[in-house]
Amino acid sequence: MAEVKVQIKRMRHGKSAVPLPRYMTEGSAGLDLAAAVEHAVVLAPLERALVPAGFALALPAGFEAQVRPRSGLALEHGVTLVNSPGTIDSDYRGEVQLAVINLGAEPVTLRHGDRIAQMVVQRVSRVSWEEVDELPASVRDAGGFGHTGAEEAQTPDDESTAS
Repeated sequence: MAEVKVQIKRMRHGKSAVPLPRYMTEGSAGLDLAAAVEHAVVLAPLERALVPAGFALALPAGFEAQVRPRSGLALEHGVTLVNSPGTIDSDYRGEVQLAVINLGAEPVTLRHGDRIAQMVVQRVSRVSWEEVDELPASVRDAGGFGHTGAEEAQTPDDESTAS
């Protein structure tokens, strides 16, 4: 598996530090991110908060980091990220912060060091637009929302009895 070196800077030291992002298993795609809060944050249902992650980083050119919800926290408590996935660009040098929302029915408490999100680092491509008068045809063509699979759901009998 390919590795990329990324410079990382802790934003807090001593007791206020949280673990650096880390893979929790050998097969993990995402690095777990912890809440670097001084005091517990209580989120009422539908309440949002910006939670610091305790680090800043310098991604190499041609890379991005996507911040995503943790599935267990989302399923068990309804906690997710408002802008999911959140993108960290290679030229951003500020502290990584997480826009968290409680979509559950009960208040949720986020404490210092709680794992609340995950981050995936990956390569990106830059787009070079080629403006054309017509696009090449495709099987789907301009079919929009709910279009894929619609034909497969229809049986031959449905076609003969359709009016």
